[in-house]
Amino acid sequence: MTAVPTRPVVVTGLGLVSCAGEGVEAHLAAYRSAQAPRTDATTFAPYPVHPVAPLSLDGQISKKSDQRQMEPWQRLGVYAAGLALDAAGAKADAALKSAMHLVVAAGGGERDYAVDGQILTGLRQAADPGAYLNERLQNDLRPTLFLAQLSNLLAGNIAIVHGVTGASRTFMGEESSGVDALRIAQARIAAGQLDIVLVGGSYNAERADVLLIHEMGGHLSKPEYRPVFERAAAPGFILGSGAAFLVLEAADHAAARGARALARLDAVASDRTKRRDGSVADSLTDLWRRAGLARPDAVISAATGCAGITGEERDALTALAPQAPVRALGDLTGHTLEAAAPFGAALAAALVAAGEAREVAVTAVGHRRGEGVLRLTTAGDSR
Repeated sequence: MTAVPTRPVVVTGLGLVSCAGEGVEAHLAAYRSAQAPRTDATTFAPYPVHPVAPLSLDGQISKKSDQRQMEPWQRLGVYAAGLALDAAGAKADAALKSAMHLVVAAGGGERDYAVDGQILTGLRQAADPGAYLNERLQNDLRPTLFLAQLSNLLAGNIAIVHGVTGASRTFMGEESSGVDALRIAQARIAAGQLDIVLVGGSYNAERADVLLIHEMGGHLSKPEYRPVFERAAAPGFILGSGAAFLVLEAADHAAARGARALARLDAVASDRTKRRDGSVADSLTDLWRRAGLARPDAVISAATGCAGITGEERDALTALAPQAPVRALGDLTGHTLEAAAPFGAALAAALVAAGEAREVAVTAVGHRRGEGVLRLTTAGDSR
């Protein structure tokens, strides 16, 4: 059987915002630095978070009315998407944006804390907690509030604010959604189904409700920041607010419009193993092979810091790439769940574009499920 030819997929635009700052240079500086990331250990004590650096939203979201109707996670995503479009030279090209597809990885929106508090308080005295909860959810949650929580509203707001009006799709599902958003975007361009895609994700960590959810699962590290691979005494992740978007396009399409190719996204391999001792290491080894990684100059890991799986990932990467430095995203941006894989891909592309690496591996091991490995290389690399 003759192999189906694929088109090279290149990165032509990057948009990044996190606790490290705004833009590529701020994040490269954080990558090169050994300093601890910007951390807030008091607002939600004993749970530290990595708050996003201050942003001038007017730079990418010009209308105050648009800013007001979005929740923080949406503003972060729309802002980063605008940065990526600017970097790709696409912001002012209405025709290009009308054909540009959009793939977003995001979780749910903000909660109405007053309603949540009333429900949780009432549950303590309820004779029938199940019936009480159903009644309150039906009567107390406004339909408009629910609609504001839909993750695909991020895609909608990007379309409204930036004019990206091609087809869009939204992925939900923790870290794996970010991996699959990139996988689908890359595969469709490589197969010739699309020419250009805006892909990424966003996350707001500065929320009591998400901290509660993850603490109930035993996934949060506390009470202060420690590097991801040094959390054995206090395992878990520290959430970070931020967003990462990339413009991906076919190499010939980028060349035809005179856009600079920052890096090539060669492969996105994903898996979902049944977690047991050794399963993460086995999955990474298989995904490494499937991604076609040879001797990467750097490894960017979205390791969570959670017990067991983080140690497995560290040991697997030591065996797979003994020559390459491993840098944990959690030590730069905090853990951004759905946006973790896009952050890793964007930072890898930035390293390649800066001439600091020729081949970069990105790993994303979900705190509960899902594994992913990405390969990025120089745009002219023919390996």
